[in-house]
Amino acid sequence: MSSTHLSSGRLNIGLIQEQARKQLLCLLEKCDGPKAIIWDESLGGPMGLVAKYDILQEHEVIKMYPLVGGRLPPADVTNVIFITRPHLNLMDLIAQNIHGEEGSRQRKEFHIFFVPRKSLLCEKKLQNRGVFGNFTLIEEFPCDLFPFDNDLISMELSNAYREFHLENDPTCLYQVAQAIQNIQRLYGKINRVTGKGPAASKVWDLMQRLSRETEDPKVNNTQMPVIEHLLLLDRSVDLLSPLVTQLTYEGLIDEMFGINNTTVKLPAEKFLNSDESPTVMSLEKKKQQIILNSGEELFAEIRDKNFNGVGPVLSRKVKVISSQFDERHGDKSVQEIKQFVAKLPHMLATKQSLVKHTTIAEMIKEISDSNSFLETLQAEQELLNCIDTDKPNPYIEDLIAQQEPLMKVLRLLCIQSITNSGFKQKLLDYYKREIVQTYGFQHLPTLLNLEKVGLLKVQQSVRQYTVLRKALRLTVEDESEIAPKDISYVHSIYAPLSIRLAEQLVQPGGWQGLNDILGLLPGPAISNLSSNSASSGRRNSITSEDSSSEPPKLILVFFIGGCTYAEISALRFLSQQEDLNVEFVIGTTKLINGTTFLTSLTADMLSN
Repeated sequence: MSSTHLSSGRLNIGLIQEQARKQLLCLLEKCDGPKAIIWDESLGGPMGLVAKYDILQEHEVIKMYPLVGGRLPPADVTNVIFITRPHLNLMDLIAQNIHGEEGSRQRKEFHIFFVPRKSLLCEKKLQNRGVFGNFTLIEEFPCDLFPFDNDLISMELSNAYREFHLENDPTCLYQVAQAIQNIQRLYGKINRVTGKGPAASKVWDLMQRLSRETEDPKVNNTQMPVIEHLLLLDRSVDLLSPLVTQLTYEGLIDEMFGINNTTVKLPAEKFLNSDESPTVMSLEKKKQQIILNSGEELFAEIRDKNFNGVGPVLSRKVKVISSQFDERHGDKSVQEIKQFVAKLPHMLATKQSLVKHTTIAEMIKEISDSNSFLETLQAEQELLNCIDTDKPNPYIEDLIAQQEPLMKVLRLLCIQSITNSGFKQKLLDYYKREIVQTYGFQHLPTLLNLEKVGLLKVQQSVRQYTVLRKALRLTVEDESEIAPKDISYVHSIYAPLSIRLAEQLVQPGGWQGLNDILGLLPGPAISNLSSNSASSGRRNSITSEDSSSEPPKLILVFFIGGCTYAEISALRFLSQQEDLNVEFVIGTTKLINGTTFLTSLTADMLSN
């Protein structure tokens, strides 16, 4: 059975979970006897979204370990199954594990399942390491997508942007095209495709090629599609939005503590009950794992709010739950007592949820009220409003002088570069010299990487950001954070460019009036209407004059290179606007924030 919250949206994301789970269990059944699974660490979390450990136990999985070098931990099993991405460095670790078992008294069978597809290079590597012949089964586990929520799916490809834009490796784009083809197999053909950016254009070309080559009979081209429109957005079209501090509740949890596969790990002592003392045993837990998805009613309500709007909601909920518990006092009839008892489980769950999120909000507030956070936010907002972007920024200079974390410095530096449409050569050289002298020459390759992908660059004659800011209203002053009317609330003053493009797409006329603006953004624009839908008047445009009589149109926005929780919140905000009459589902190669995005672009010596 799929998780209930995955099936509660317009698009039944539970189908993706069910398909992946069936494929995994089918592979496990090919290995008869007790099993140990060795996970590529990047897959351990995502696979938890597909199949929980208790389901794997039913299929004789008795041990699970992360993939590391050296000898395998002792396990009384017949089968050792490696589940891994097809990366060459991981093949070395697998070879070490197998060589470590040589001479073992217990005979084991080794199997390897590649996710999502095999690699000839990896098989060759295993041959060179002398272990290829040790495998009884070499299979593919074609899991391209992982279900995060009822409107969110991710491929969990950490380095998609780096691979294509920095290393000129288009392999990840083929995986994106395959993933979208799989979506069409599950939910029907998507008849309209729009997109922007070099990666988006290549993915569209690959999708067309795959359609021609496969002519997949599983895709029903005649049924009314569930998804009416696909918007492909290359991250390079909007490099600014991932760098700006997210100010939604979920976005701040990710910024400050990191969310991985819908789970955040927080200090366990923060969540002790008032009558519990922080004993040695409780402190040994160190971290408490908290799952964040729409299956929790309170989190679903506050996740997309600006953090300044979260406190009032929590206060109101506390008053309501307190009054509900007070109802148990006084004389009650048997019927009233029965009704109270029936409501009690929901009330207790709500109370527990309130305690948890009040604690998390207090942890966020402690950081967000600090001088460091507020000063960084002020510096960001000045840059977004183009204040003195062409000069050395005193705040950035202070951060470098105080040897603050390099990622914090680089984030602001890249924001200044983008909002100023690049630096004059003299200013760029000055910043690079300051960083290298302060943090060390080993970081010079990282600066060169950021230049190569356009995050740091020399100023061009056209001031792109200035034009885009005015034409698309990228900065909005005096927007209410508690009762917002514009998507800029997710960053307090800044509206993500990516979501402005999505918002413009669902207006009458779509992108037709944006030709000059789109020309300022990298890569070609895509606009395709399938011949299957040409005869259907209601599908020829996303909006219509009588849109109120139609159900909201479902649009899949797929970010190639990652997207932020703030961008997702902005799309959810647009889905709630009745005048637009659309709903968005979000697909991405990876959920990112400014730090994780920049870290994926650092030189190997820094990222390792």
